[in-house]
Amino acid sequence: MERTVLRVSIFGLLLAFGTTQPKDDWEIYSFHINSTVSSRYATTIITSRVVNRKDESQEIEFHVRIPKNAFISKFRMFMDGQVYDGVVKAKEAAQQQYSDAVSRGESAGIVSSVGRTLEEFKTSVTVAALKKVTFELTYEELLKRTLGKYELQIHARPMQPVKDFKVDVYIQENAGINFIDVKGGLSTGALANAITQTHADKQASVYFYPTEDQQKTCDSCGEDGMNGDLIIVYDVNRDRSLGDIKTSSGYFVHHFAPSELQRIPKNVVFVIDKSGSMHGKKIEQTRTALIHILNDLAEDDFFGLITFDSSVSYWKRELVQADSQNVKSAKEFAGSIREQGGTNINQALLDGSRMLNENPRKGSASILILLTDGDPTSGVTNLEQINRNVMEAIQGKFPLYCLGFGFDVNFSFLEKLSLLNNGVARRIYADADADLQLKGFYDEVANPLLTDVTMIYNGAGNLTQTNFSQYYNGSEIVVAGQITDNNIETFVPRVVAISRNASIVFSDKNSTTKSTDSNIQRVWAYLTVKQLLEKELQYSGDEKEKMRNETLRLSLKYNFVTPLTSMVVTKPTKEKTEVLHKPSEGGPPPPHGGHSHGQGNFGMAAFPRGSSISTQARVGTSYRRGRPHYVHRLQKGMSGVPGERGYGHPGYHQLLPSVPVAMPDMDYDMTGRFKPVAVDLPMIRPTILPVTPPTSRPVEPDIRFLLQAEKQSLPLCFDIPARSMLRLLYLPSTGLSVNGALDGMRGFNWIVVNFSPSITITVDLGGVGIKDVQVSRMVSWQADHETLTAGSATVIKRDTEVDIAVGETRLIILRHGFTGEEFLWPVLRQRSSDNNAGGILALKPAIYEEVHQPLSTKLKIKDQEISVSRSVAPDYSFSPAVVLPCWLIPAESALQAPLADFTHISG
Repeated sequence: MERTVLRVSIFGLLLAFGTTQPKDDWEIYSFHINSTVSSRYATTIITSRVVNRKDESQEIEFHVRIPKNAFISKFRMFMDGQVYDGVVKAKEAAQQQYSDAVSRGESAGIVSSVGRTLEEFKTSVTVAALKKVTFELTYEELLKRTLGKYELQIHARPMQPVKDFKVDVYIQENAGINFIDVKGGLSTGALANAITQTHADKQASVYFYPTEDQQKTCDSCGEDGMNGDLIIVYDVNRDRSLGDIKTSSGYFVHHFAPSELQRIPKNVVFVIDKSGSMHGKKIEQTRTALIHILNDLAEDDFFGLITFDSSVSYWKRELVQADSQNVKSAKEFAGSIREQGGTNINQALLDGSRMLNENPRKGSASILILLTDGDPTSGVTNLEQINRNVMEAIQGKFPLYCLGFGFDVNFSFLEKLSLLNNGVARRIYADADADLQLKGFYDEVANPLLTDVTMIYNGAGNLTQTNFSQYYNGSEIVVAGQITDNNIETFVPRVVAISRNASIVFSDKNSTTKSTDSNIQRVWAYLTVKQLLEKELQYSGDEKEKMRNETLRLSLKYNFVTPLTSMVVTKPTKEKTEVLHKPSEGGPPPPHGGHSHGQGNFGMAAFPRGSSISTQARVGTSYRRGRPHYVHRLQKGMSGVPGERGYGHPGYHQLLPSVPVAMPDMDYDMTGRFKPVAVDLPMIRPTILPVTPPTSRPVEPDIRFLLQAEKQSLPLCFDIPARSMLRLLYLPSTGLSVNGALDGMRGFNWIVVNFSPSITITVDLGGVGIKDVQVSRMVSWQADHETLTAGSATVIKRDTEVDIAVGETRLIILRHGFTGEEFLWPVLRQRSSDNNAGGILALKPAIYEEVHQPLSTKLKIKDQEISVSRSVAPDYSFSPAVVLPCWLIPAESALQAPLADFTHISG
């Protein structure tokens, strides 16, 4: 019986190539979210029950968002009296099981993706006619106290009104619950009447039972039901200075958050990136946030401002008091910050550290805050050398907080740099509220109460982190461990710290409470795994391997899906095996509606035509304009009938008898915009086999380009013959030119940069070379990180990219693929102000209007209506690539010029 593909999603729309499935074909007849919180540790179970109302089988997908800091610990499906459990395994073992299933033609992988506060979980199963399936997902998280409150975030988006929809939250805190509130989009409008709260001393409950009508009438609701968050906000009583300590079955957890303390004056230095890549909204939002932060400085604070591009600039060379006159002057300086040049992170941080070290104040707390949006391109650019230099400069005296703006930044580098210096890294999302994100982070560290905090536990071992450089008002320190021999009589906790000028000791013989809470051991495991993952970033060699092994052991023991483990989702016989991976913050950007690049970023899709592709993952073809068009099968797709004739080329199906028709699986957001799908293309490992039709000449393959659109969710895409020589960039004002040769299949095999009379930079699959009158040097891709210079050019060779900075222009050349199947990809990260710039990388975002007709869609570009069709293209400006939907359009219509203007080599 024919099987159709269907989605049941708590976020994302249901679609089959752009058409919504009739809702009477399926029904979510019950959807429950049950969250239990004890000692700030939340265990949440999502249960969705779905019935297939069709008289044929169809694939139903379970798709949810969960908090980013959570670990998935259980997944089950119930169908036809059988239970199908997800099993947590070491990532390598899970990948082997996945690969074995691939070789049998049975599998399709799934990957969860990172958003600002949420991650995704997705799986699917085929449900027989008129049968039911139940999905059950469990995840766990330790709630973090920020600005005096804990927040439990629950996301609900079932995409249809549900008769039996319930959210039950139960909170048990032995310290007593000080207050509880409910916020979020699902607490507004008519839905507010669906919320019931109870609060009695140590217990609180929140019940959210909206009717079907209420699910349609809230601010973010409609005929498709609810879409939004329910956020439960609360805090506990803090009667004891030592805090809240609970023990159970030989384990303890200690929550330490004293509040009746005098604020410590701070010394803070802001180190602000003003390189050219901060152009536009980023620098505007940074200026706005900095001015708000300066307004909030206390008069007994001292502060400094440093900005940097290729060099370092100061507002003043020493710390000054935050009096009204100095704050006014600093705000004028902040308002005048303008972007230009490269990125000299090393020198800026050394100068910021020197400023704090040279101006010590007794009874104060020092903080260094870095904001940057890119990799180091000037001065010292070797990341490990920067780590060593900054550690030597700070010497553990104060924390370094690194704020990474957007997704061009090397977040893993910032994370390691912060952890090595007792701080944390935070990504700032390049959205409309970026200035509020910056200000929000500062608010968290604005009021230090203690420094040099040491947590001491006599009679205990296997402790989580016990030393903290600073404790801030509204935050909390959490430590867990094992009580030696489970002997509570010998367990003596105390805390030693510095408050202003005096050492202070916190101790209380009556602070420890025995508990029957079975989660205390899991809190210890959760904290230990989180902190081991952080420590692993800081070490190498045997020490790093030891930490990885211990992290893996605990993840498997407690069934946590972490970066070292994966969940294998088993299915009924002949169905797919799926593998869930935990993403990392340092990974690719999250999928979202409406893909956004920095100015000048353009994507190329390696969709060769005229070739047959054999891969481990399934591959599909579609047919257009007489040429076969190949698409990597990303997750799952609609299968066509074998032997079906392709549009425009009768008979071609006979050459590809074993390749099914498939298209990538895509999501829409609530506005109807596509959501890109992140894929790690090297895992596909295709084998390319040339194919020639028996009665015609070989078909020349094309390579697809992406052109972003202004104020539109879908970019344009267009095809260029795959063996073209292309003019990528030409700047008449400086004579800079960038040219490249397409490799005939995927991307570029060499790219050449020329500027000045005699300087040439060449990047190919062998490495990078630089040549001028005095220097001629070549560095292979296998070599360590290296920086080359010639004239005003700086070239940084990293593992899989080359960073070229010439004046105000910055070009990144990425190396994609795997041994024997590599190709290059150019990305313009910082463009010149030259208004006469030419070349494909200099193209400005397209401006178009959609003109919908009964059987087709046209785009109106400069008063010209052009027939288009929906397609997809990988965007290789990210690694791994992100697959985007796009409007496929003739090349000359997208370029608004003859193609020959871009195949004429300049320079």
